[in-house]
Amino acid sequence: MAKESMKAREVKRQKLVAKYAAKRKALKEAGDYEALQKLPKNASPVRLHNRCKLTGRPKGYMRQFGISRVTFRKMANQGLIPGVKKASW
Repeated sequence: MAKESMKAREVKRQKLVAKYAAKRKALKEAGDYEALQKLPKNASPVRLHNRCKLTGRPKGYMRQFGISRVTFRKMANQGLIPGVKKASW
């Protein structure tokens, strides 16, 4: 499990990105890069990092499911993810 502070920091960044999205777009179209530099660093979408919705794990993230590979495997083996079954041949 990730630290709660790390999860909270990521949520805070997501809110900032959403808040400044329209303003960033307008400044980019206008070509006003000096004003763009004055926006908060965390308002940039590049600073966002995908995390597992259940555990907060930052690595091994599966975008299609929104969870990490470890959580995915555990849930798939328990039959909690519809349409996914263990391969055998």
